[in-house]
Amino acid sequence: MADARLGEPIGDPLIRWMAVLAMTMLLLVSSACVPETLVEVQTPVNDRANGSADLIERAYEQHSHDVQVAGSGTVVRTLADDNDGSRHQRFILELDSGRTLLIAHNIDVAPRIPTVREGDTVEFYGVYEYSDQGGVIHWTHHDPQGHHEDGWLQHEGTVYE
Repeated sequence: MADARLGEPIGDPLIRWMAVLAMTMLLLVSSACVPETLVEVQTPVNDRANGSADLIERAYEQHSHDVQVAGSGTVVRTLADDNDGSRHQRFILELDSGRTLLIAHNIDVAPRIPTVREGDTVEFYGVYEYSDQGGVIHWTHHDPQGHHEDGWLQHEGTVYE
């Protein structure tokens, strides 16, 4: 049998089939050893909000913590800033489901939303934490250390991160 040269097609169908089989096996074995990676598909926030609304409801029912969610709601109450430790702008959103969430937006890391008021719509991407009043959304900002997934708030077309 003649030596095959790089770039030349393999002439023997059996050897070609074995090469394909070997490459397929190599791919299967190597993919089994690699941890699964989540890939976020960019979809409009309203589409993500529909899925996250269900996720938020399940997280509330299961008293879950540290759940990354996206959504939107209507501001039903603005609260005074929390100035203990890191400063947080706070307001309460009501989701379409009727569930209310406290938004705790770290204004030592991200800009405050200057004009948020009752009746406004605010979109969010952050971490849900259970509370018996509905839940808290925090990590609505970038992580200066780069250790945590960045979050954000959007109000009247401006993103605050």
